[in-house]
Amino acid sequence: MIQLMEHIGYIFKNDELLKTAVTHSSYANENRGEGTACNERLEFLGDAVLGLLVAQYLYGRFPDMPEGKMTRLRSELVCEKNLSRVAEELHLGENLRLGKGEEKNGGGSRPSILADAVEAILAAIYLDGGKAEAETFVSRFIINPFEAGGQYEGDYKTELQELIQRQSGQTLTYELVNSSGPDHDKVFTVQALLNGCVISTGSGHSKKDAEQAAAEKALEALKCDQKEQ
Repeated sequence: MIQLMEHIGYIFKNDELLKTAVTHSSYANENRGEGTACNERLEFLGDAVLGLLVAQYLYGRFPDMPEGKMTRLRSELVCEKNLSRVAEELHLGENLRLGKGEEKNGGGSRPSILADAVEAILAAIYLDGGKAEAETFVSRFIINPFEAGGQYEGDYKTELQELIQRQSGQTLTYELVNSSGPDHDKVFTVQALLNGCVISTGSGHSKKDAEQAAAEKALEALKCDQKEQ
């Protein structure tokens, strides 16, 4: 467990909490005589703690973001895919306590089991070290990667679409106008068109990135226009 604590970046005062956090129900069922507890109760608590901390971050980080978008972004940050990514970073699969059948069937690499264990570990940290230590864990493994790499896909495009849809009869489209460079380093250029008229141009190393860049520029232009009116 010491190595896992090093990966987590937190040393438990009560390491039984960590042991329970990595114990799947299949292991607990096979070892009932030993009074082994599984991580389901910790997972329940961890889910609530994670939701609160991510919501708190979004509320403070994006003061102008509407409730609906915060809800979608929170869902993406706490989803199974993102939590299983955290589990891989922690090398959690090799530290899980699984029943023989579950282990044989590859439970240590199953996204749902890994995501549940991450929530359980967060709860264990919360119980052992308090909210501040739980916040440190969430910042390190959930928020910092989001800030650094923009895990939330479609943010600018979604925001632009929502802004335009406030007026009926508006049509937003994207058009690829150029691609250049070798296959391993292509640059795509995309135009954003509002009702058939070009409102911005963006470039990126994929069509998706270029659309994002065009959407971001269009948002800046439209927001400036609104302020001037």
